[in-house]
Amino acid sequence: MAIDVSPVPQPIRDAAYNNGQAVPSWTETFARWTDESAVIRARHAGTMDLAYGAGERQKIDLYPGSAPRAPCLVYFHGGYWMRNSREMFAVLGEGVAAHGWSVAMPGYTLAPEASLAEIVGECSTALDWLAAHAAAHGAGGPLIVAGWSAGGHLAAMALSHEAVTAGLAISGVFELAPLADTYLDEKLSLTAAEIADLSPLRRPAVMKPLAVTYGTRELPALVANSHAMHAARMRAGAPGPLLPVDGADHFSVLDTMRGADGALTRALLALAS
Repeated sequence: MAIDVSPVPQPIRDAAYNNGQAVPSWTETFARWTDESAVIRARHAGTMDLAYGAGERQKIDLYPGSAPRAPCLVYFHGGYWMRNSREMFAVLGEGVAAHGWSVAMPGYTLAPEASLAEIVGECSTALDWLAAHAAAHGAGGPLIVAGWSAGGHLAAMALSHEAVTAGLAISGVFELAPLADTYLDEKLSLTAAEIADLSPLRRPAVMKPLAVTYGTRELPALVANSHAMHAARMRAGAPGPLLPVDGADHFSVLDTMRGADGALTRALLALAS
């Protein structure tokens, strides 16, 4: 029997990672979250836009919790490293804030203005700043990183930072090579070195707790990334569960961070226990 070795057509390669195409309602969801987040940011005006670097987007929104020594959730936003902003996602801190936690939301320079290596470096610098200065703003607890989509990748990369105690990677991309063959590379311009150095699946497992989660209605490529990441960590003996969120797509999975008893809120609380 002949084996078909013809290349996968470009539209199919692109669709495999096009979450917006798969869930067209995402624009309405993000518009609503942006409006709701603006209200939350206004309540914390004194700790918004804290600069950790000289770049326009190198700023942190900090939401001190009711318990100054409670954990601080450090959330990296998604958008394939090329879109969205920290200001849109203040609503995602509501779940852990109900338990007294602080929340920090760093921004970072987007591609193509910054390379992926530079973006990862900026996130590390943001963590340096939080380790040195967050306590002075009422957020003196341990840092637990989390991120969604591209932010899931950034959270996995940030787990090795000395100030980080645990992490939650939501619907992340942990092997970068396939992205170089999609529309995403028009702005990412991934190099072979970046693919090798910045794919979490190719790096030694960090022996800190990392919960890996995804929605069961996500694109198969994203589901496969989460399974592969958790399996690799299991083989290395690294701690942390695989947590599918039943019925959730790439965007609705984040709704479970908003409630005090949401699935991802519970996952974060477990990481701090």
